[in-house]
Order: sequence, then structure tokens, then C-alpha cells
Amino acid sequence: MATSPCSSSGVSSSSSSGLGADAGLEIRTRSVEQTLVPLVSQITTLINHKDKPKRSDKTLQAIQRVGQAVNLAVGRFVTVGEAIANENHELKEEMSVACIEARRAGETIAQLTDVANLDHPESDSHITIFTDKTGVVKAARLLLSSVTKVLVLADRIVIKQIITSRNKVLATMEQLEKVSSFQEFVQIFSQFGNEMVEFAHLTGDRQNDLKDEKKKARMAASRSVLEKCTMMLLTASKTCLRHPDCESARINKDGVFHRMRLALEQVIEIVTDSRPNGENEMAPISIYSGIKEFKNKVEGLRENLYFLSKENLSTMLEVILEHTEDFTDSAYTSHEHREHILELSKQAKMELEQLVSVWMQAQNQKTKDLMEDLEVAILKTCQCMNELKREVHSAATSLAADLLKYHTDHMVLKALKITGVEGNLEAVAEYTCKLSEQKEQLVEMCRLLRHVSGTEPLEITCIHAEDTFQVTGPQIISAAETLALHPSSKIAKENLEVFCEAWESQLSDMSLLLREINDVFEGRRGEKRVYLSLPRPGKHNANLKALKPVKLDTEEQAKIAKLGLELHLLTSDVDSETEKWEDQENEIVQHGQGMSSMAYSMYLFTRGEGLLKTTQDLFHQAEIFATEGTKLASALHAFSDQVHEDDKPLLLLEAEKLISVCKQLQITAKASAQGKSATFTKVDACILKTRNVMTLLCQLLPLCFKLLRKNKAGNGCLKPAPPWKEDRLRTGTNAHTPERRAETFGIKSLENHVTNMTFLESK
Repeated sequence: MATSPCSSSGVSSSSSSGLGADAGLEIRTRSVEQTLVPLVSQITTLINHKDKPKRSDKTLQAIQRVGQAVNLAVGRFVTVGEAIANENHELKEEMSVACIEARRAGETIAQLTDVANLDHPESDSHITIFTDKTGVVKAARLLLSSVTKVLVLADRIVIKQIITSRNKVLATMEQLEKVSSFQEFVQIFSQFGNEMVEFAHLTGDRQNDLKDEKKKARMAASRSVLEKCTMMLLTASKTCLRHPDCESARINKDGVFHRMRLALEQVIEIVTDSRPNGENEMAPISIYSGIKEFKNKVEGLRENLYFLSKENLSTMLEVILEHTEDFTDSAYTSHEHREHILELSKQAKMELEQLVSVWMQAQNQKTKDLMEDLEVAILKTCQCMNELKREVHSAATSLAADLLKYHTDHMVLKALKITGVEGNLEAVAEYTCKLSEQKEQLVEMCRLLRHVSGTEPLEITCIHAEDTFQVTGPQIISAAETLALHPSSKIAKENLEVFCEAWESQLSDMSLLLREINDVFEGRRGEKRVYLSLPRPGKHNANLKALKPVKLDTEEQAKIAKLGLELHLLTSDVDSETEKWEDQENEIVQHGQGMSSMAYSMYLFTRGEGLLKTTQDLFHQAEIFATEGTKLASALHAFSDQVHEDDKPLLLLEAEKLISVCKQLQITAKASAQGKSATFTKVDACILKTRNVMTLLCQLLPLCFKLLRKNKAGNGCLKPAPPWKEDRLRTGTNAHTPERRAETFGIKSLENHVTNMTFLESK
């Protein structure tokens, strides 16, 4: 089962306080993870109180309120968990144990926080949070572990519903395959349609809930197949019933059923995280991912000269160059692209040889000159790999653009429809050959695009597209042959139309996919969004046109590489902070994300990558970045009106600091710089001051997050939970659909009760 105990995951946000969920539980869905966040946060806040020397009456009362509130919320939470256990006997024992542990831990926390009426808690014989630090940490750990178990066990019920729904679909499909009359087919297909709608809802919710982006992409691909095949199954089955002795109609129908079964199986593999016969999923390695890993290893030599062997690097490069043969051996790669790829492959080998030579010398003797030579060799090797990446990207995307443009008229499909209706078997055979050629071209296009897709989800989308063309091509051919044999058959004509529409739809999807791949390459989306704020002709100061565009050379990149890396790390920290916010539309979050994206594009500039091509692009980006920082400061001023009076001065002080560093950056970015040396000094200063702003942002975001939660808690988050016995159980008794039962005894009902743990945080 997907959520059975397996590899360690825990709850990352609790680690800083020594708390963690059961190491044997892996959390694979966002709903479970997000449900735990308020509990982890409150427990962490509670634990942190023990380190504060001053304990006013207000603090003691706040601690007691938090402890009691946690206990009450756990009690409500456990009640729902017990109801789930009673409804699902196979999980009853595990769920009951987890509920008992959670209830016990909640009661312990309430006892340990019963401190409000104690004048001298330390000297009193009564055991409290102040006298038994170990006890409260143990109780907190037990609470987190048991609540996580309850949530993960409840998640199994969702998986069980998907499996049950899939089994119903499969059973009905078997009946559909065996029917021999139209009347029987119509009745069973109506049932099949309802079951597919239910399956689509369940799997759609699951897809949105998955944390793993690869699994989300695989689920989306499988659901797309099922959606398109449902209509194909209808027309292919009707055609087979109308023409029971037609071999091509039978082949056409069998192909649809086979593809649907494969898609259903893949959905179950994803939700249960299993593979048939225990085999491991071996994802094909793309050129992009190979180059990325190779560059990371090469750049790692800056920090550690001994963490890998030269043989490892050589092997990695060999694998990458083997994959480039997919391009050089392809009949569809232009002569120019083929020659460039071969030249760059040769150059990459030479650059690596030079790098290894300097690297080996540096291991024996770490002189300043050798370390500088090593830095230059690292940059040259990475630059060569970037050029190779750019060349294969150009080869794949230009081929895709040409093919998609060439096939937009769908002439072959139109000809197959016309010749099929005419009953012209010879012409149909001629056009099926042309369609087969077109299919081979498109399959090759998908294979090459996969190498340059840039992200794992897009790689999976390319693989799905390749499979779709591979399967749909022969299905169109069998449908066209059936129509040619029965030219007056309306259902055979309709069947061919459905398969042709599927082909056209996939071609349309390829245009969108190509755009996404180009966006990733240009830094507009993917692993990190890059803020698009480049100057456009005629939109900015006329002086910008007069300035000659300047790029950093290899030596300058080497000097600024460390600063760029620091900037990269800060953007990751800012992203981690913004992801914690529940309201992603919050003005503070949006400004923070925008600044992080711009800082990331500036980091890419230090590597000679991304959308910022010249120093002037960088300076303009720095100005926009500083402006965004000033807007954030304004948002902080507005936010200060919502926080407690005692917290307001600190927030306003941080906002003023932000305004100051942003002004400094703006002055630097606007200052004139003539000559190479002065320009590089300005670049260095801009990156340095951007780093200073990002450092301050890393401090500001957690402060705002804490104050926001404190403010919400202070405004009355201790709301009574809805009477679940009267509402929830009554709903559960009356409702029989899987969706309603999932709502009653699934993750959502548990979320509601854990949400009530977002209580008052004292000062």
C-alpha cells in the first residue's frame, strides 16, 4: 500500500526543536503535510517557552491556554480518527493505537502546561513544562508521531477508494468487450461512463494532492489517456458491433482496450507507489540532466578537490556524449547542427583533459596560480557544456517547430477520410504509408525534445507524447481501412473522425509543450521562475541605446562566481520562507517571490546563463529589484498597522533598513561606468548589494510570518469545532457515494480539527 511505513520523511519544520514525526512514515501528499504544519508550529512554540527566563502572569496564562487548547483539539481530532477506525475494520487496530497515543500525549501536554496559578513553578512539587523539559519533548514527539500515523492511515482509505473504483471500471470493461448486441452495449456503457466519472474525480484530487512532481506528471498523462480513450472505446466498440467480421475493426477496438488497461494500471502504480513484480522504475537519462549533474560535480571542485575521481568525471562525460548520438545519428538533424554538436563534443573532451591535468596538480600543490588556473579550467569546461546544451536545444526545437508547422494542415488525415468514404483501398494504403512516415518523424521529434526538456515533468510529457503518436498512428490506419471496406458505414466514418481528432489534439499539445520547453531554457519557468524585466527598445532611457552591450569574460566570471553562489543560496532560503505562507496571494509573499526570481536571474548572469545577456541588462534588473524592495517596504508599513503595538517598532525598523539598502543598490545601478574595469567594479557592487538585500529579506520573511500567525491567533482562533457527531456522522449515514464518504471519513475531516490547533502564541 502506498502509505505504509517506508523510507524516512518526518516533518521537516519540527526538526529545529528536536521534534519529528515517526521516522518510518513517509508523507507523500500535500494535504497530510499541510494538516501537520499548525500542530508542529504550536508545539515548537510551546517548547521554546522553556528557554525564556522571564515568566510574567501573561506568559504563564498564555502557556496554559495553548496547552489546554492543544489537548481539546487533539481530543476532537482523535474522535474523528476513531470514527474512521470503526468504518474501516482493516485499519481499526492500527488507528486505535495511534488515537490512544495521541490522546495520552495531549493530556500530558495539558498537565505539563498547567502553570498559570503557580507563583513559583520551579520550587513547587507539581511537575510542569519548566521542571520537566524532557517530559514535554517526549509528549510532543509522541503527539506528532501519533497524529501523523492517524493522517497517513486515513490517507490509505483514499487510496483504497481509487483501487476500488479502478476495479469497478475494469470489471465493466470486461463486460463491454464481450457484448454482442447494441442494446446491451448501451446499458453497460452508461454504467461505464458513470464509473469513469467517479474514477476521474478521485484521481484528479489525488493528482493535485501529490507532492512529487514526477508522479503528478505521470498521473496527468495516464488520466489524459483514459479521457481520450473513453470516446475511442465507444466508437470502436460500436464499429465492431456493426461489422463483427471485420478484422481491422477488431484490431482497432482491441488497441483501445489494451491502452486503457495500461493507463489504469499506471494510475494504481502511482497511488500505491509500487511497480509490478517489484521492479524499479528506470527513467531514461536526458542530455540536460546529464549536463546539469556533470557541471555540479565540476563546480564542486572549488570546495573539495578530493570528493570524486577523474574516472567518474570522464564516465559522466562519455554518457552525455553517447546521448548526443541520438542527434548526430538522426536523419532529421540538419547538417549544420550535426557538425556543431560533433565539434562541441570534441571540445568538451579537450576541456575536461585540461581540467583534469590542472586538478591533479592542485591536489599535489595548492598554490595561488594553480587554483586560479583550476578556476579558469572549471569555467571553460562549464561554458563548453552550456554551448553543447544550447546546440542540442536548438537542434531539437527547430526540428519540432518545422514539423509542427508542416503538419498543421492535416492533409494526410483529410485524404484518409476522403479516400475511406470513397472505398478506395489503394489510395488509403498510399496515405497510410505517408501517415506512418509522419508518425516516425513525430516520434523522433519527441525523443529529441525529451533530451532538452529541462525538467522531469516535461520529460515525462515528452515520453507520453511519443507513446501517443506510436499508438494512435496504427489505430488511425485500422480505422481508415475499416471505413474503406465499409464506405457507407456512418459509425465507421465517425470512428475514424474520433481517432483523427486525437492525433490533431496531440499535435496541438506539442505546440504548447514546445513553448514550455523554450520557457525553461530561457529561464522563464521550471525549477525557478525568473522575473522578466529586461529593457525593451523604445521603452527606456535613450542613453541605454548608446551604451555598447558588454558581457563578462571567463576571468571576470571566475572572480564573481563565489558572490553569485551566495546569491543563489539566499534565493533558495527566501523561496523556502515564502512557501510556508498559506496565502500565496499575500502582498509580502508576492514581493518576496518577485525579488527572489530577479536575484536568481542575476545569479544566472554570473554563470553566463539566463536572460540577462549583458552588463546593461544586469544593471537594469538591479534597478527593478531595488524598486520591488521599496514596494515590499511599503507593504510592511501597511502590515505594521495590523500587528500588536509591542511588535510594531521592530517591524518598522526592519522596513527602514530595507528601504536604506534598496536605495544604495539603486544609486549603484544608476551610476555611470566607462571602460571595462569600471564596468566590472559596478557589476561586483550590484551583486554584492543585491546579496545584502536578500540577506535582510531572509530575516524579514520569518518575522512577518510569525507576526501574522500571532495576530491571527490573537484575533480568536480558539473557535469551537463544529459538532461532528450531529453533522458529519449524519452525512455519513445518508450519503453513499464515494465522494461523500471520503468527505466524511477522509483527510478533510481531520484537517478541520488539526486546523483548530492554530492557537495563541504568547510573547
